[in-house]
Amino acid sequence: MQPAKLLIRAAEPADALAVARVHVRSWQVAYRGLLSSSYLDDLKPEDRARRYTFGSTDPLQPATQVALMDGVVCGFATTSPARDADSQGKGELSGLYVDPDWWDYGVGRALIAAARERLVQQGFDTAVLWVLDSNARAQRFYDRDGWRRDGVRRIEKVWDVKVLEVRYSRSLP
Repeated sequence: MQPAKLLIRAAEPADALAVARVHVRSWQVAYRGLLSSSYLDDLKPEDRARRYTFGSTDPLQPATQVALMDGVVCGFATTSPARDADSQGKGELSGLYVDPDWWDYGVGRALIAAARERLVQQGFDTAVLWVLDSNARAQRFYDRDGWRRDGVRRIEKVWDVKVLEVRYSRSLP
């Protein structure tokens, strides 16, 4: 499968189910062996889609960009002002997921570049992100993009499951 044409644009309310399908499918593949199989198998895109609020123009709210390959959502990245008390004034990459069928085709690289650009446009010169401590694939991806662990760890409840996460940060161009 060779990408024909990749387009990145702001997510719209009508994208919710397609984004949720990418979100659930990427969790089910990337986190297999890291989270319980029964939990992953029970994830439903319809449940996740109801939680999205795409289309807000409020700069304090998360903003999602979608990657489309020939008109089909194949990934997304969400940015916002950083939520941590010790990260005030920084931006945050709060989510980046690519459908596993599109891994290693440059979709993730295009999305993270677009996310960094959006954060810079919002006036941030530094950004943070959180990643599962056990997700070596994602950590390698962020390392290659210039993100570095900053020594902060936390246990977070994500989609009703507790996970250990590590924080990464980087300067923005």
